[in-house]
Amino acid sequence: MGLVEEYGRERVFNTPLTEQGIVGFGIGAAAMGHTVIAEIQFADYIFPAFDQIVNEAAKYRFRSGNQHNAGKLTIRSPCMGVGHGALYHSQSVEQFFMPAAGLKVVVPRSPIQAKGLLLASIRDENPVVFLEPKILYRSSVEHVPVDDFTIPLSTAEVLQPGKDITLISWGAPLYSCVQAMEMLKNPPASIAQHVPQSVRNASVELIDLRTILPWDRKTVAESVAKTGRCVIVHEAPITAGAGAEIAAHLQQACFLNLEAPVRRIGGFDTPFPHVHETWYKPGPIQIMDGLVRSLTY
Repeated sequence: MGLVEEYGRERVFNTPLTEQGIVGFGIGAAAMGHTVIAEIQFADYIFPAFDQIVNEAAKYRFRSGNQHNAGKLTIRSPCMGVGHGALYHSQSVEQFFMPAAGLKVVVPRSPIQAKGLLLASIRDENPVVFLEPKILYRSSVEHVPVDDFTIPLSTAEVLQPGKDITLISWGAPLYSCVQAMEMLKNPPASIAQHVPQSVRNASVELIDLRTILPWDRKTVAESVAKTGRCVIVHEAPITAGAGAEIAAHLQQACFLNLEAPVRRIGGFDTPFPHVHETWYKPGPIQIMDGLVRSLTY
């Protein structure tokens, strides 16, 4: 709010409704040395600009032998389910960019994280896709410092230390993970019979990945090597989701430490539904069930 009045219409302006045009314009301006923050109104509509992002922005530095780059470009976009967005306004798209060397992909979980990670993204020397879980715009509340500060990219955060199982997520599903951890300790009466006493006091290590590309392999692998079990949660469909890449790496890096298969919990392999979004997104019960299955394997 107030950006036009503060900085003028030469710096803050609306563009034609063409995603490839918005990103293409941003790449050109960034290549000329300007700091560019482009907004795609919904992550679902980032696909028309996919060619510009992965074939131009991501490869610009490489193809020119570092003579030119689009590293001053940050692309913001709201993502994930909000309760009524349906198939064209609720998707998670981070997995589509994971093979795009030259890009960074970031997903914050809260207002403080959003400020620190966004400023870090803007100042990073690489183009960044910054995906903002839209349901958190009005549901996540924190007192954000007014001072300038950044949070390092590609650094996961251990939100709660644990020793029995590692739980990994990013963005909005982290709040469901916290609920699932509480539910594991004190399951509702309706499902208590399905939660063995032996796992109710399990020590769960919760990790916020924060940067999806390139992700913090060291922190995650050290955690899983310690706990021997891992559950990965994301809203995107299970098939070829970001969790698949993480699970494949952990199978290689932690094979001799694993006490159970790495379990993934995500959306169904269907388009995001018109109704009943809460059945599609991984909720606390689904996550708790994943924890129980891994702990009792």
